[in-house]
Amino acid sequence: MTPQLRSDRLVLVPVTPATARAVVDGDLSGLRAGAEWPSAELVEGLSAALEHGGGLGWFVTLDGVVIGDCGVHGGVDADGDVEIGYGIAAPYRRRGYATEVIGALIRWAGEQPGFRRVVARRVLADNVGSRRALERSGFTVEETLGPYVVYAYPTREGD
Repeated sequence: MTPQLRSDRLVLVPVTPATARAVVDGDLSGLRAGAEWPSAELVEGLSAALEHGGGLGWFVTLDGVVIGDCGVHGGVDADGDVEIGYGIAAPYRRRGYATEVIGALIRWAGEQPGFRRVVARRVLADNVGSRRALERSGFTVEETLGPYVVYAYPTREGD
């Protein structure tokens, strides 16, 4: 079972299949949804995860209000990488919430068997806010692939 994660101000609540289905169907009645949440990308991602059995991730909550979402893409891969993804609704950006989410995901990843490092592979080059949050969290640019910048968090000591 996916654990609840916490940061200084946020609670990351595991998404259940029933809640994911409701969000995909446009039913937010079981949630206190913040302004401009959910994004179309989240709805698309939850739909694909439900269809193909992928991980559903976490809803990012502030005082019980869902202001974003986050997750990992496929768990720990053969190289020991954990790829993270996250999104904060526009009215809640520029307040340090993404940095808190990244920190919570780094801590979670560090507890996974076979973990070596955390990566963020789908960061649009022009997404300055996301790039700054990753850099504040200790990530460095590993490479650029088309419109994306790939970031990596330092490997675990001794690896």
